Amino acid sequence: MNPLLTTGLDAHRGHTALSVNLNKVALLRNQRTLNIPSVTRAATLSLEAGAHGITVHPRPDERHIRAHDVFDLAALMQDWPHAEFNVEGNPLHNLMDFIRQLKRQGLPLHQCTFVPDGVEQSTSDHGWQLPQDAGALRPLIEEARSLGVRVSLFMDPVPQAMAAVRALGAERVELYTESYASAHGSADLAAVLAGFTATAEAGLREGLQINAGHDLNRDNLTDFLRAVPGVQEVSIGHALIADALELGLSETVRDYLRCIHRAAGAAEGAR
Repeated sequence: MNPLLTTGLDAHRGHTALSVNLNKVALLRNQRTLNIPSVTRAATLSLEAGAHGITVHPRPDERHIRAHDVFDLAALMQDWPHAEFNVEGNPLHNLMDFIRQLKRQGLPLHQCTFVPDGVEQSTSDHGWQLPQDAGALRPLIEEARSLGVRVSLFMDPVPQAMAAVRALGAERVELYTESYASAHGSADLAAVLAGFTATAEAGLREGLQINAGHDLNRDNLTDFLRAVPGVQEVSIGHALIADALELGLSETVRDYLRCIHRAAGAAEGAR
C-alpha cells in the first residue's frame, strides 16, 4: 500500500476515498465460462494501486456480480483491513440477504448503499423519494445498523430531503451524480453544481456524511470535488473500467486518485 495514501477507515483522512466498482469486470467475465477476467484479481490490483475500497452491486438476475463474487470479495477484504467493502442494491430485493449472510459468516462489510433500482433497470437512475419510501426503509436501516453496517441512501440532489434521511437513521447519502455529469462542460453546469453543493451542505448540517457516484470520470471528478463540500467517498465503475482498457487497471486507479488529490490540493490552497 502506498504510504502517501490514506484509507477509507482512517478517521483523519483528508482526501475523498475512491471505491472501485467491479460490476463491469464481472459483466465481461460472464460472457464466457473461463472465469476471466477475475473479479478478485481486479480488486487486488485496485487495492494495490491505492484504492480505498471495493464496491459491488449484485442484482437479482446476476447479470454481472454473482452471489459467490460478494463472498469471494469479502474474504479477500480480510487481507485489506484498512480498506472498505461496500455492497449496493435494493434492500427490498436481494441486498438484505447478503448483509445478513456476510455478518453471519463474520466477513467484512463496512457499508451498504440502499439503491431504489427496479429489477429490469440497466443502471440506477434515481434516488429514494422521501417521505414516501420512509416506511419501507426504516426497519431495514435499523436492521443493517444493528448488524454493525453503515447505511448510505442513494439520493437525488434535493437539500430538503436531508433531514428526512437523518430521521430514518442512515449515516450517509450517496448523491446521484448523473445530472452533474450530463451538465459538465455546458452552460447549465453552475446551476446544477449549486444544487449538489446545497444538498451536501444540508446533509452536513444534519450530521450526515456525503458519498457520490454515477458517471463520474477523470474529466469531471476534480471539478465536482472542488465544488461539493465534505465528500467522503466516490464510487466509480463504468468509466474507470473503460479507462482501464486503455491505461491498464492499476494506472487508471492511480489516475483517479490524482484527480482526487488535485481537488484536495485546490481546497488546501484556498484556505
